[in-house]
Amino acid sequence: MTTTDAHALVGAYALDALDDLERAAFERHLLACDGCRTEVDELRETASRLADSTWSVPPPKLRTDVLAAIGRTRQLPPGEPARPQPGARDGVARWRRYAAGAAAAVLLAAGAGAATWAVQEQRVREKNTAVAAAELREARTQAILAAPDLVVRTAPMIGGGRVTVASSAAQAASVVSLRAERAPAADRAFQLWTIRGSARPVDAGLLPAGEAAAAQVVPGVPGNDVFAVSVEPATGSAQPTAGQIVAQVPLT
Repeated sequence: MTTTDAHALVGAYALDALDDLERAAFERHLLACDGCRTEVDELRETASRLADSTWSVPPPKLRTDVLAAIGRTRQLPPGEPARPQPGARDGVARWRRYAAGAAAAVLLAAGAGAATWAVQEQRVREKNTAVAAAELREARTQAILAAPDLVVRTAPMIGGGRVTVASSAAQAASVVSLRAERAPAADRAFQLWTIRGSARPVDAGLLPAGEAAAAQVVPGVPGNDVFAVSVEPATGSAQPTAGQIVAQVPLT
């Protein structure tokens, strides 16, 4: 191994990418080369920092940015291969292959890791949000149903089914259960209303289009005179459509 070859193998040695013979020869070279010893120490320290558990997750855009940069970079035409010198070892060429392979592996790992991290992070956020919302609804429902002033009223629906309103003035809300025997068309939905005296009905919620059943907390129902359900367009209406009220539950 020539001195030039030995210097070129510093990086491969630091990454443990040499075979047994090359490693033994390079370690003999290190005994007499202060520069290579220093460079090996620096490269090993850098590698240990990259592997540290505090290293941050690659940003989701890393892979996209790298691929975009590759697409914008003009590729050089193949050059004439240099003639090898008689007796020269191919250590430099081998190190270049190691370096190219290592760089490609880093880029691929970063891209795959970033994509996996982004998908998993999004799933975790969505799951946590859904769980928290369900827990809040359950707690609110139980508080209303356990209220000492709870009043339960029910009424039939036109076309079959029932609407039940369990109200608590202390909780200022009601648990509404709707069970229709027939679901509205796919582009129609049940809409809930509260009515007080001769005032205009107030929107109390819109069920998903085509849904035939629901159980939900509706705030502000106590204190009204009537709870009503109508069939409306899937996007909802500002007021009940004439002739489309299918249930009315008296609250007084």
